[in-house]
Amino acid sequence: MRKDRRPKMKGRVSRIGSYAIASSMKDHTNEPCITCTTFNILAPIYKRLSHKDQNCRESDYRAYWLARNQRILDSLLDERSSIICLQEFWVGNEELVNMYEKRLGVAGYLNFKHGRTNNRGDALLTAVHKDYLRVINYRELHFNDCGDRVAQLLHVELATTPSQRRNNDPCREILIVNTHLLFPHDSSLCIVRLHQVYKILQYVESYQKDYNLNPLPIMLCGDWNGSKRGHVYKFLRSQGFVSSYDTAHRYTDADAHKNQLRKASLTEDDAFAFLKADNDGDYITYSGFCEALRQFNIIGHRHGLSVEETKELWVQADIDGNGVVDYKEFQQRIWKPTWSESRDGDGKEGQDRGHKGGEKHSRKKQAIGFSVKNAVLFPPEVEKGMWPENYFLSDHARLTETPTISGTRDHRHAILSVFGQIIGLVQEKWEMRRKM
Repeated sequence: MRKDRRPKMKGRVSRIGSYAIASSMKDHTNEPCITCTTFNILAPIYKRLSHKDQNCRESDYRAYWLARNQRILDSLLDERSSIICLQEFWVGNEELVNMYEKRLGVAGYLNFKHGRTNNRGDALLTAVHKDYLRVINYRELHFNDCGDRVAQLLHVELATTPSQRRNNDPCREILIVNTHLLFPHDSSLCIVRLHQVYKILQYVESYQKDYNLNPLPIMLCGDWNGSKRGHVYKFLRSQGFVSSYDTAHRYTDADAHKNQLRKASLTEDDAFAFLKADNDGDYITYSGFCEALRQFNIIGHRHGLSVEETKELWVQADIDGNGVVDYKEFQQRIWKPTWSESRDGDGKEGQDRGHKGGEKHSRKKQAIGFSVKNAVLFPPEVEKGMWPENYFLSDHARLTETPTISGTRDHRHAILSVFGQIIGLVQEKWEMRRKM
């Protein structure tokens, strides 16, 4: 690790990654642990070296970017997480790419990189430690939008010992997503960011259906370019996701499992009336639905949903396909989206991918879930709301978490819908009306 060459830095260095590997991925409850580090490492093509000259970038000075990225690798390898998710990886520089692939590879990691579209120069890099995780599948997702953003999906399972295989220890699989969402330069880009998240969840849902998978734990990693007050966070919360950092530190958000409309004392009758607008019938029409989306700035501009995507939303809401959304459909799909239940308990649905001749599963795989054991930021001052002046590795903090894998048969995953976010926007409109 060349610790003698590394400059001393103030503050503590998290060793929870090393702890998990040293303990053979078992905690005191004998449940398997994994560790995951997510880090925006600031691509040299974006790092400015001078406030006066905005065109002076680190990428023009090999000694600068090489030294900084060597130290980034030092810190990552010292952490030794089971999973490493990096953003702003400078994929456009062959020397830097080779350095990461060589050092991570020697340390036992399998590396997957995925560059942004239109040759933007930076990429995502996801590395998994092959001694502790086996990669079942890898997929790449292109958003094909104004931000040229992308995402990665890795389907992995915990590496098992011979004794675990002899004892029929259930296969423990995880879906890992790494992404970097668009920065919200102005309010019109909010829908683009929501759309990116929606595409990720839609892709994850499709992947699980395509392979007849039981509901799996999903780890969403990356740079979300937002806060807990933002629409992306609220949308993910509405879909059942939780912040690992908040969970580890027992932080809560006021609307953790509540609909935003209920906080504003807006009833479902009020919301239904708002969406059906001036329609005399007791239903929402497609034209009325489109007009509501236009008012919310979700459609009608170059960053908004396309006609096809708007129709797709409408099809999800119009359950019986009769061309209108009645009150019951509104309750089920818009006001309070339902949850997808796991497949039937006898395991008869689907065929085993690993068996020939269409043989059915003889035993349903046990679904698993996460309980977050620990989550820390580095540099540690960030946890106190401060940014140390001597921290130079990136303009972002590094987050490492240790979720414990626990067996459970009631793990569920959410139906994919942006209606929860539409409800939040209705709330904002309602609040504005109340203040007028």
